[in-house]
Amino acid sequence: MPLIPEEPQIHESAQGPRATPASGRTAPTPRPVPGPRPAAPSRPGRPGPPRPAPPAQRTSRDAAPAAKPGPSAAPASDGPQIQLIPASVEGALDAAEETVDLLLDSGRTPGDVLVITTGEQHPWATHELSFGEASYWAQHDAGDDVFYTDAQVAHRAEARPVVVVAVNGGPESVTATALKAAHARAGSLLIVCGDPQRINSVLGAGV
Repeated sequence: MPLIPEEPQIHESAQGPRATPASGRTAPTPRPVPGPRPAAPSRPGRPGPPRPAPPAQRTSRDAAPAAKPGPSAAPASDGPQIQLIPASVEGALDAAEETVDLLLDSGRTPGDVLVITTGEQHPWATHELSFGEASYWAQHDAGDDVFYTDAQVAHRAEARPVVVVAVNGGPESVTATALKAAHARAGSLLIVCGDPQRINSVLGAGV
């Protein structure tokens, strides 16, 4: 199911509510967000790099930077809507993080979101796995926060309304594995951050 080449525009239906940047804060690169959802009263904080103590809990933040139309694919005829956010291998994880922030600020609850990486693991996953796989997967089963995993074990993750894939490295076979797992687990929205040509090539191969 190939996406539209290069940087197609997001359909109006895929745009989320606009928010005003906090005073003195520079708005990041525009990212697509889903449609409005009932606002959650609070949410855990953005996972940080590995450290001795567990990551700090998310707390409600100021309004998110204004969300504007960005590159996206047309909704799939069967399955979740697919959005593409162009990013380099080095910038894919940061793009995924910004996307998660916008999703949460638009009203998605943390438990709605699953993030899959194709290369280096997200720092949160690395940190939590240092306490053992049982503890790591117990947080997945709780389903009350954003869960980060990689393509190698993504098949163990349960479906969530939104799945974000960061194509941050790894061979084509791993990218294909991640996209297949993500597509099968995304209830309504699949967002892929990475090189458009590479992603379209994998999607065109029948993912």
